[in-house]
Amino acid sequence: MIRIFKTTDSGIRKVAVAEEGCWIALTNPTAEELSTTADQFNIDVDDLKSPLDEEERSRIQVEENYTLIILDIPTIEERKGREYFYTIPFGIIFTDKYIFTVCLVDSPVLTVFMDGRVRDFYTYKRTRFIYQMLYRNATMFLQYLKIIDKKSDEVEKKLHISQRNQELIEMLDLEKSLVYFTTSLRGNEVVLEKLMRNTSIPRYEDDEELLEDVIIENKQAIEMAKIYSDILSGTMDAFASVISNNLNVVIKFMSTVTIVLSIPTMIASFYGMNFQHIPLGDNPYGFYIVTAITLIVTVVLVFFFKKKNLF
Repeated sequence: MIRIFKTTDSGIRKVAVAEEGCWIALTNPTAEELSTTADQFNIDVDDLKSPLDEEERSRIQVEENYTLIILDIPTIEERKGREYFYTIPFGIIFTDKYIFTVCLVDSPVLTVFMDGRVRDFYTYKRTRFIYQMLYRNATMFLQYLKIIDKKSDEVEKKLHISQRNQELIEMLDLEKSLVYFTTSLRGNEVVLEKLMRNTSIPRYEDDEELLEDVIIENKQAIEMAKIYSDILSGTMDAFASVISNNLNVVIKFMSTVTIVLSIPTMIASFYGMNFQHIPLGDNPYGFYIVTAITLIVTVVLVFFFKKKNLF
């Protein structure tokens, strides 16, 4: 899908034909749309395809008539009633007349611009527009990290009362999301550092502070992702140890019960043997005496194990 936007005094609007100073947004475009765009605006079709590859790395690539910026953006996918956090590539192509964005999905990073919900946003101010998108991306990472932290707290509360494998699997998924975020944020950090030194994109004094804010937000997101990942990893290790310890306690208890029950079982088996001279066999109170001895031995054994904290 290809959409063309341009800002006017009344705000942002969609236009049918690309004009100078407009923004051309490609969302999960078809092969035909990519080919048409590449031919019309003299852009290498491979550069248009690059952001559509989920394994594409973050980078800046300077060509003769345009500059390609690829970075990772956060996204959420719902599967089987659960939310999964991961990152996908996002491409920005800067030319003398236009700004192109290429992405697989309609990301919240871009929809706020499409809906006109960003202050001081103008499609013809291309450098500032790039920095605004980068800033929005960094804040989205921070927002999703807070959601992940909140979800991990909820799962931890469930673990306190249930200790099921399901909760541990959920925590593992959250930890995996944090690994994706950390890797993507570090790749974005390299792009931002290169952008500071890049001369192919005009830089204006008014926009310098915005770029610095982007770098600060990205660094903060990296630190938060690392902290949350360490906390989550430590929590998982702690609960795995608790579950393992509980299993050992159950096994110890069952072993103790087995030993205690083996005493009356062993005595009863002696009296089940088929021979004539059984101790106390001729005594009319033999059964009661043997039963009493068995109970006494069992109680003593239980008391002994209790003293040893095996019960």
